[in-house]
Amino acid sequence: MNSDMTGDTGTRLTIDFAVDGRPRTERIAPNTVLLDLLRDRYGMTGAKASCERGVCGACTTLIDGTPSASCSVFAFSVDGRDVETVAGQASGGELSPVQRAFAECGGFQCGYCTPGMIMLTTALLREDPEPDDETIRSWISSNVCRCTGYQMIIDSVRRAAELIRDDEPARDIEDAR
Repeated sequence: MNSDMTGDTGTRLTIDFAVDGRPRTERIAPNTVLLDLLRDRYGMTGAKASCERGVCGACTTLIDGTPSASCSVFAFSVDGRDVETVAGQASGGELSPVQRAFAECGGFQCGYCTPGMIMLTTALLREDPEPDDETIRSWISSNVCRCTGYQMIIDSVRRAAELIRDDEPARDIEDAR
């Protein structure tokens, strides 16, 4: 990360990082938060601006695989790191298993918390491919949902684990080619 003075605009930092696997270089003000960079500069509106204090989970992204409230992460802290967003979960026009599971099980109503829930679920299933309900509840407790009562979200996480587990042999065969 480099900094310089740019006259009337003040200090700017240059950061290099990746968003959904795509390398980025940005010049930012030191007080820029990751959520604003994603939404305002890149038009990536999947992460939602809600509480802006890091407590609701609507803006959850993965930074080097770890769920993070992007509204409370200074953008300069992602220098040299990988950021994953809900927009990067689909591939080749196909929803990820987690996204498919949320659609199948109705793990959303208004949809505001859904991007954060999808990112939490993605991180959870990478760490624990077969979580029990207590583990699922613990993980999703950092994301506030005002609509579903959480049962459909828990069902969605279980279904995502099934889809991923059922998909693994096909992936192994494809990787061997």
